[in-house]
Amino acid sequence: MSSMAIDLGLTFDNSYFEELEGFYVACSGDRAPSPELVKVNRSLAENIGLTNTDPGALAAVFSGSETPVGALPLAQVYAGHQFGGFTPQLGDGRALLLGEVLDSDGKRQDLQLKGSGPTRFSRRGDGKAVLGAVLREYIVSEAMHALNIPTTRALAVVTTGEPILRTQYLPGAVLTRVASSHLRFGTFQFFSARGELDKVRQLADYAIARHYPGLKASRQPYLDFLCAVRDRQAELVAKWLLVGFVHGVMNTDNMTISGETIDYGPCAFVDNYDTNAVFSSIDEQGRYSYNNQPVIAQWNLARFAETLLPLIDDEREQAITKASEAVTGFWDSFHRFWLSGMRVKLGLSTEEEDDLALCEQLLESMSDQEVDFTLLFRQLADDLASGNSGSQTLFNDAEHFLRWRESWLARLARESLSTAERVEMMNGANPLYIPRNHLVEHAIEAAEQDSDYQPFEQLVAVLSTPYTPQLDADDYARPAPESFGRYTTYCGT
Repeated sequence: MSSMAIDLGLTFDNSYFEELEGFYVACSGDRAPSPELVKVNRSLAENIGLTNTDPGALAAVFSGSETPVGALPLAQVYAGHQFGGFTPQLGDGRALLLGEVLDSDGKRQDLQLKGSGPTRFSRRGDGKAVLGAVLREYIVSEAMHALNIPTTRALAVVTTGEPILRTQYLPGAVLTRVASSHLRFGTFQFFSARGELDKVRQLADYAIARHYPGLKASRQPYLDFLCAVRDRQAELVAKWLLVGFVHGVMNTDNMTISGETIDYGPCAFVDNYDTNAVFSSIDEQGRYSYNNQPVIAQWNLARFAETLLPLIDDEREQAITKASEAVTGFWDSFHRFWLSGMRVKLGLSTEEEDDLALCEQLLESMSDQEVDFTLLFRQLADDLASGNSGSQTLFNDAEHFLRWRESWLARLARESLSTAERVEMMNGANPLYIPRNHLVEHAIEAAEQDSDYQPFEQLVAVLSTPYTPQLDADDYARPAPESFGRYTTYCGT
């Protein structure tokens, strides 16, 4: 599989390869013409035990050209609902799972290449990735991690020296990412659609042992498994909305059992608050719009639940009843996580019955007002600290907002928290820096057109501490200039 043995210092423990035969095909990456290491996430590398720092060795491995000692590369098979339509076989068409390693906390982590070449599941694709898409995923996934949102992590970026044809020739690149696993709703769908119940059960047992080991002793482990996945997805999507994130392609093959954000293709963060925000060029109906994300998350969960029905109860009607109750419970779980997060964003340290209405009234006051979502919440804390009301200047018409502000201040007055404590709470939940779309595009353009990675490096550095003001970083907190125009993203193939 490899012409040379490169030791990264990693201790591989490849349970997926060894325990789930028939769930993947073994394969290796293409040999890159001229691989070059662009970026290594040093803190993450240290966390997973990567000790080899030789740029040439890292470029060879992370381009897919060479297989490291201990790795057993494979491409996983899965199915999925894509924009509502079911495709019975998808799979890793341009991804390669090198294997699993145990990090410094003893947690099992997947090490995966993205863009290393075609596999059996490529479906006429070239299996490659372009530099812009790789840099976007690095920037946004690491920003999400810094925002305390469950996500795959970016370990390395390698350019391949191969021009890749899309609408034009673009520099080829490979991303190395780390995740607690790449088990997807679609992984279950693949075997369920084929009627292979034994494999669905085998996969469920593996997923429970890996991600929810406390359920192994349960009297109804598969129903509890469904509920546990439901709650993680509910919390994840709530966290997306709380920072203005739009995933862009919430197909069932992009929803993980672990509850991590995965596959940063046409993703973006909202600048001005817009419940119908869509950035993906192909999402013409707004299926995956900002406000529709919890709706789609529950719909996807229902598709996942369908695969587990034979495991939940031998009587199909009983299984449907139990699974339906679990899926319906998504909304209670989501609203609980979302409201809890909103309370912190607004500096509320206690709970009152009317808090949900207070939160919703703020969002209503922001509708159609071209209010910068990130700046407003940060400004609310500044207003408390200074005694001013600068937040109203963010509105075209602040009448509705000012009425809300009176209610909010009255609500705060019923608590005993000091102003300093409240401001600290709010600033710990409301980021100052997010991957603003114009900054991401600037970083990508500089790298693709001029091989200038300085904007990329600076953006990644600022986003690594998103809640803390940084020296000479004012531009990173500002909205896009009007000349930037409407933002459109494309699937990162």
